[in-house]
Amino acid sequence: MLRRHFLQTLPLVAAAVSSVPKDASSQAAGPTTTLVAYFSRTGNTRVIANQIHRAKDAVLFEINPAVAYPEDYEETVAQASRETATGYLPTLAASVPDTWRYGVIYLGFPIWGMTAPPVIRSFVQALDLSGKALYPFITHGGYGLGNSIDVLNSLAPGSELKPAFSMEADQERRTLEQVRGWLRG
Repeated sequence: MLRRHFLQTLPLVAAAVSSVPKDASSQAAGPTTTLVAYFSRTGNTRVIANQIHRAKDAVLFEINPAVAYPEDYEETVAQASRETATGYLPTLAASVPDTWRYGVIYLGFPIWGMTAPPVIRSFVQALDLSGKALYPFITHGGYGLGNSIDVLNSLAPGSELKPAFSMEADQERRTLEQVRGWLRG
């Protein structure tokens, strides 16, 4: 009776396991070589991360601080500025399991105050990226990459840093400026 029950449920278990989404917390059989890790406050960087994830059939991991940044844009800017000035590295909500599995890492983040956000610094410092190809993809508010590439070089000296993809994506700042102008007029 037990054997028959086991044999009857085996196809259901196999179907359930094969339908589990591929993300950094899954324990899929076989090695995975590409990871897409990203931090996105407004969703701009997330859009790019999802596109890379689909194109490269990669594992997707969202980087988040244990304590979320404020919803308010200007409060977030002020907090990030304080964190950067003091060298504060926020604790992360989760980490990437089995980092050794990944030979290629796409790392996405927005530029905050002309540099990589503190949460990205925490993430990179927590990993051993030696020998890994690191492809940064970066969104910014029109001021470019700042010193973010230097930051990555200093935090991941053993990685093979590839040329960054960057894109202006400052809709939130522009929207706030336009609304302020409208309210003044």
